[in-house]
Amino acid sequence: MPTRIVIADDSYLIRQAVAGLVGDEDDLAAVATVGDVDALLAAVEQHRPDVVVTDVRMPPTHTDEGIRAAQRVRDAAPQTGVVVLSQFVRREYAVQLFEGGAGRRAYLLKDRVAEAGQLAHAIREVARGGSVIDPLVVEALLTPAGGDRRLGRLTPRELDVLREMAAGRNNAGIGEALSLTERAVAKHINAIFAKLKLTEEEQVHRRVQAVLLFLAAS
Repeated sequence: MPTRIVIADDSYLIRQAVAGLVGDEDDLAAVATVGDVDALLAAVEQHRPDVVVTDVRMPPTHTDEGIRAAQRVRDAAPQTGVVVLSQFVRREYAVQLFEGGAGRRAYLLKDRVAEAGQLAHAIREVARGGSVIDPLVVEALLTPAGGDRRLGRLTPRELDVLREMAAGRNNAGIGEALSLTERAVAKHINAIFAKLKLTEEEQVHRRVQAVLLFLAAS
């Protein structure tokens, strides 16, 4: 059975474009397209989709309606994943989206959703309980300014590893970038999780939470 998706955006053209991208995938199916938050919540109640794809900014205020809708979906239908699309690189949106838990949440830039199946990948990932953050979101915010106090516990090498995590690299990519073995990368990551007190989450969620701490300090 295909993954069932509700698409929310106040732009008809974008709704149709996203529905077209979804329709190109045999394992994905758009069951509703809507233009505002009230219609989105009604569609979630009616269709019980596996994933919602929503714009950040929708009527009436065009600020963070999509993020707040994601929070309401978490309360009403916790097994429903949410992929939030944004036209802007905004750290506060990412932090707000993931603050209730990283599972079944993704944050992507609209300009990149058609690249190499990124949207389809994010939908599949959140449908199975994972998390996705667009690498361009974190690449624009890689240099911490104020610094979370917990980040001060990290060694320079651990901070290097965390920066590479924030850039979206897996363990092999981090090792290649920093000339480390994958085993050494794994040890550094485990140390990061312990020092940031992220020991209770599943592995994929802890990676996201560590990156969000890094972003919140920038």
